[in-house]
Parts: sequence; C-alpha cells; structure tokens
Amino acid sequence: MISFYPGPSKLNSHIKSFMAEAVDTGLLSVNHRSDTFMQMMAETKKNVSTYLKLPKGYEIVFTSSATECWEIVSKSLVKGLSMHIFNGSFGEKWFQFAHKIKRGSEEYIFKLQEPLPVDELLLPLMTEVVCITQNETSNGTQVAPSIFTYLRQQSPGTLIAVDATSSMAGINLPYADADVWLASVQKCFGMPSGLGIMILSPKAIERAREINERDRYNSLSPMLDFSIQNQTPYTPNVLNIFLLGKVTSQMGTQQDNSDLIKKRAATFYSFLENSSLYKPLIQNAEVRSDTVIAIKSSADKVSSARKQAEKAGYLLGKGYGRWAEDTFRIANFPAHTTEELDELMQLLHDIDR
Repeated sequence: MISFYPGPSKLNSHIKSFMAEAVDTGLLSVNHRSDTFMQMMAETKKNVSTYLKLPKGYEIVFTSSATECWEIVSKSLVKGLSMHIFNGSFGEKWFQFAHKIKRGSEEYIFKLQEPLPVDELLLPLMTEVVCITQNETSNGTQVAPSIFTYLRQQSPGTLIAVDATSSMAGINLPYADADVWLASVQKCFGMPSGLGIMILSPKAIERAREINERDRYNSLSPMLDFSIQNQTPYTPNVLNIFLLGKVTSQMGTQQDNSDLIKKRAATFYSFLENSSLYKPLIQNAEVRSDTVIAIKSSADKVSSARKQAEKAGYLLGKGYGRWAEDTFRIANFPAHTTEELDELMQLLHDIDR
C-alpha cells in the first residue's frame, strides 16, 4: 500500500535500514546525557540545518509534536497578545489552543480562495507574536513566502511564528523572515510520527530568555539550555532524532526537492482542471498548496474514488473539517516518486472515463 495520506504518510525508502542501524549500534539503549547521544543529536541538528539552509544563529529544539510547539509558543514567548492568522482548521485549532492558555489571543480569518491581504492587515499595537499556518493541511492552501518578508518589514519588533507542518523539508521556506518555525516529521520528512521540531531565531531565543518561563517540563528556556549542549530536558524520542539526522543527510538538496514537488503539483492540478469528475478544491492557483492537493467532487464520487484507489494499492487522505464529505487529499511529499504520482493520476483518469 502506497500512502498518499497527508500525514502520517509514505516513509522515506531508507527508514527500514536506518532503524536497523539504530538497533544494531545499541543507540536505543543509551541515556540522553551520554556522549553517544550528544554526538548523535549534534549530527542531527547539523544535518537538518544544512538541508534546510537555516540562517546562522538559529537553534533547533525537539518536542513530541507540532501541537506541543503551539503550547510552547503561548507559554514561553507570549506575555499577553498573540495574533493568529488562518483560513482553515489547523490554523483555527492553533488559535483555540492558544486562547485557552492566554486570553489575549486574537484571530484574523482570511478568505479561502484569496491570498492573505497583508496590506489590509492591522496588527493590534501590543501584538507580541503573529502566528501563521503556512501550509493548511485541511484545505490545501499555502501562504506565499513573500508574506513573511512583508510582515517582517512592517512589524520588525513582533515575533513571527509559522506552522509549516506539511511543508517543511518539502518546499523552500524563508527561514530568515520568521522567528519560530514548527513542524512534525511524519509529513515531508518521510518519517514515523512522534517528533516535533522548533526552529528558533536569535530574536526568539532572546524573547524566551527575557520571559524566562520555567514552570513546566517543556518550558522553552530550559529546553534551550539543554539543546545548546545537545541534550534534552527529558528522555526524548531517541529513535526519531536519529532517523531525522539520517534522512536529512540523504534527501539531496532542498532546492531540488522543492523544484520537483512544485513541478509535480502543477502537473496534478492541470490534470484536475481537465477532469470532468474531479476539480481542485482551491480554484485560485496563486494560493494552492504544492505539498497537499485537495480534490473536490460529489460525496459519493469521493467515497468511490478512495475505495477504488485502496483496492489498487493507494491510500488517499480523507477530507477534513467542513470539507470532510466532498473532498479527498493527496500528499505530494519528497518520499513519493514521480512514477507513483503518475500512476495515481492514471487511476483517477480511468475512473473518470
């Protein structure tokens, strides 16, 4: 079965051998204060930084999930007000999550088929962190990199936090134009679930030190204290940290992967636009995601397509939220091959006839 589910999704083809290596070397039996672990974590952080081309001075910390990263942002980087900008279910969940922690959280919802109108966006004067979902997994939209550049120029004193869960490691992202980038590894990294990543700019690190919140097991200041030493404050997912280092060492270049993913997405969208049975949920090509393709049809045809695909060996993602019944979603991640995407298009074409 080839999984096109938008997370967890298809695994990197080397995962099995990397997992065997972790077992055979005894790595999974060492403690997280040992030299062996620290050397491994340092190597992983180096490989991730190299692959993503992170700016100098950015630090990586590991969590259990992107959802945990939401909590850390609210508890360790916000004293009062965060502004959450979104057009889909996961951005809304982030806002709801933050609002339970800090009642000063506010929301700005923009239209599904239109770009985020940043020139019309007025941030409250006391906004400390702007939170944006770069790639909305629920509906297959994405925020253009230029948006972050604009926000950085317009609000230089405000931290920008970005949920890039279904795009990080898949497409190029403007890391220098935001202060917090968060993701989980079960999507574009092609790994088993259970590990989250936070990438922090020097400005975000300074803010965390200024607030110096240390009341919880995942408070950011102590997490940074340990991460700088290539440790974690608690026993982490050692296997996934190891796998992350291995995967990012053999994924090739981020630029090549980004170019390929965008090319494949364009081909798939072109196919959908010429189909009589399926259409892109997102009609505006300017805001379509390259890594999560949301496909719309009638509820019965969506159900039929998913069942026929599963019989043929392809697992397609269900629709999400208010699009649950009349859409399905296709992951276009680095672990997928062009041949697999072509075979899936052919299958949908045959159903369409």
